[in-house]
Amino acid sequence: MTKEDRSRADARFNKTAGAKPGRTDADIAAKAVRDNMARLKALRLAREAAEPPPPAAAKKPRTKSSDKSGGKAPVLSDWLAGQQSGGRRT
Repeated sequence: MTKEDRSRADARFNKTAGAKPGRTDADIAAKAVRDNMARLKALRLAREAAEPPPPAAAKKPRTKSSDKSGGKAPVLSDWLAGQQSGGRRT
């Protein structure tokens, strides 16, 4: 290894060693995203605080539901016979 190659390698090593540890592009981008999320959350909370609260929905009293089928369900054998005569094969 020549003296010039060694000095070039030392310069590269010292350049990366002098950099701030842990500050990569991904860290910077993640911090920018977190800052933007915090800013948007503050704007949303301020907007919601400025709006009047929505009126409470009045709950309707539940009525007893009547049986919509009008009676008992058909017997299974009758239902299967109807399905088969209707063209369905099971």
